[in-house]
Amino acid sequence: MTANFTLNNTTSKVTLVLTGPSDRWFALGLGVDSGFSMSAGDVVVYSTSLTDRNYVGFVAPANDASQDWTTITNTVASGIRTLTLERALTNADTNDFQLPYASTNSINLAWARSASATTTLASHGTGNRGFATGSFTTLGKEDFSLNATSIFPNPSSGEFSIKTKTNLSKVNVYSQTGALVKTIDVTDESNEVEIKVSGLQSGVYFLELQNDSEKSWKKVIVN
Repeated sequence: MTANFTLNNTTSKVTLVLTGPSDRWFALGLGVDSGFSMSAGDVVVYSTSLTDRNYVGFVAPANDASQDWTTITNTVASGIRTLTLERALTNADTNDFQLPYASTNSINLAWARSASATTTLASHGTGNRGFATGSFTTLGKEDFSLNATSIFPNPSSGEFSIKTKTNLSKVNVYSQTGALVKTIDVTDESNEVEIKVSGLQSGVYFLELQNDSEKSWKKVIVN
């Protein structure tokens, strides 16, 4: 079994990608301590479908009154079931393990699966369970707008490349006084364009970059 959690501060959602055997039930406990003896805690269980449950002792975990996980995808390949699940980071359900974005740095996890092929929830059997602590890292946001365009070489002699992380449809070259020097139509909407503007006087020029949804300005120096 594997579990990957992604906390999204923009959407206030947690995405859980959970894998387990496709021929039997499996379960993942959230926010529980090692040796917790199934006395308390949040747990998601997959048998014939996903259920949001809570530990209540040495019996099958009880269903929560509120089923807060949404199944986005459920696929099976080579005997492995992969579930993509989504839930709010925090909610009012006291049985749910809360995941506030600002203060969640790690999470204790307990997992279990059936010792044999069955979807009837029962004891996991000796050896078919485990415990681990996962730590979170913060991922940066990569800018895919025209603002992230790079120009090289800069300064140049009037021949330079424009490289974007999105499509580019038109480039207007302006002098420092605002006079239009040249317009380049990018017919293939490429993200890398070679610009050749001959006979330019040394100085600062401005590039107006355009596509169907945005516009951005960049400065290039000609020497």
